[in-house]
Amino acid sequence: MSDSERNLRIEYRAGVLNEQDAPKDPLALFREWLDRAFAENLPEPNAMLVATAALDGKPSARVALLREMDERGLVFFTNYASRKGKELESNPFAALVFFWQPLHRQIRVEGRVERIAAAESDAYFDSRPRGSQLASAASPQSAVIPNRDVLEARVKELEARFPNRVLRPPHWGGYRVIPDVFEFWQGRENRMHDRLQYTRGVGDVWVRERLAP
Repeated sequence: MSDSERNLRIEYRAGVLNEQDAPKDPLALFREWLDRAFAENLPEPNAMLVATAALDGKPSARVALLREMDERGLVFFTNYASRKGKELESNPFAALVFFWQPLHRQIRVEGRVERIAAAESDAYFDSRPRGSQLASAASPQSAVIPNRDVLEARVKELEARFPNRVLRPPHWGGYRVIPDVFEFWQGRENRMHDRLQYTRGVGDVWVRERLAP
């Protein structure tokens, strides 16, 4: 790296995160921060890093989109036969990271993962644009393929097979991350950042603690 790249530094002065202002329920704070990211018209504010690990402990990560969120957890959709799908089947835990640089904010989420009900996956699949439906049905996600032509031919085949409604393929659907830990990070000046961690305790009562930056 060049000296200019190595010495690049931005001071974080966009906000503060105090215990007295933070709700007891981390989901309420999550919604507040996510709503702010949408209100600021940030590009794809629901984008998140999804980290998984196989049974051998080797981690992997990729970006996915948060599509649903409620008291049950955070939902994203993918191919169950993809790398992340296989890792989640063998080791059903994941970590998520949301980062909104203009707001100097980050949220980390850790928890166990389960498949959502087939009816929920059907409902979301039916709401997608037709092109996205065809692409999801056509792609053997994460598998090695000889060239792009294979995918294009598969899409055309499916277009002919499903002239009207595209049916959700059984290998595609949603996962729900059921949080055990939330960490909210607010960038502060001189790298003295604010970090509040919520850990699920007995009776689903959340324990809130401040972490050193």
